[in-house]
Amino acid sequence: MNRKKHWDTVYAAKAPDQLSWHQETPRISLDLIEQTGVAREDAIIDVGGGASVLADHLLALGYTDLTVLDISGRALQAARLRLGGKGDRVCWIESDITMLKPERRYALWHDRAVFHFLTEPADRAKYVEILKNSLATDGFFLIGAFAADGPTRCSGLDVVRYDQRGICAELGECFRLLGEAADPHQTPWGAEQKFAFFSFRYLGNDKGS
Repeated sequence: MNRKKHWDTVYAAKAPDQLSWHQETPRISLDLIEQTGVAREDAIIDVGGGASVLADHLLALGYTDLTVLDISGRALQAARLRLGGKGDRVCWIESDITMLKPERRYALWHDRAVFHFLTEPADRAKYVEILKNSLATDGFFLIGAFAADGPTRCSGLDVVRYDQRGICAELGECFRLLGEAADPHQTPWGAEQKFAFFSFRYLGNDKGS
């Protein structure tokens, strides 16, 4: 399957606020980001951010070094149009996360949209390798994924569901779990999608050797 074509088609078919994962206010993500204590000028990347409004809220809170990555150019364009001139304050990256060549380190990596779609172990291994090469030591990894009792499919694709044991096994000893939170997300049409959020501290590559 061509992942980019798939997600461009998804974003072409519906307005962003009609997609199942849409949130008017990404409350849990914002709370977890605040809890890390990262400074307003620290580098933050939202992986799979697409047309999410997380960047809007972070800009409003005074965060100044934001990057949004998504495989779909259509999704990124929707976000840029919505933000208008404020969008110039965000770095936009159109890329499949498993093919990203990191050019800098981030204090915080947020993902509420990508990891659970990586059903092949090789793709998950690539993701984790890129994550390690992109996070500063002592940086934070915040991930929202479908919970163990969440959906088995989304947007026509199979997903992998996670509990604490499963996500920790994928990441390995380089990451220390800080906490977790349940999110019974309501879709725009009132259905429930159960997400699980996990917060990690990156200890550095040498910790896992």
